[in-house]
Amino acid sequence: MADWGPVVIGVVLFILLQPGLLFQIPGNGRSLEVGVMKTNGKAIAVHTLIFFSLYAILILAVHVHICTG
Repeated sequence: MADWGPVVIGVVLFILLQPGLLFQIPGNGRSLEVGVMKTNGKAIAVHTLIFFSLYAILILAVHVHICTG
């Protein structure tokens, strides 16, 4: 049996947390910008920390598993 939970969670979070796609913290002109499609180094660092935190919580604490058999 394969556990697809970590893979699916990682892909979904990666897509949703791309800086500038849905939102960007911190933005270029404001602290939060929505749908700007531009990014900066600070936003990449913040979104990386958010991704890692959510991924660790969902995989280690909540134990999300999608098993195929």
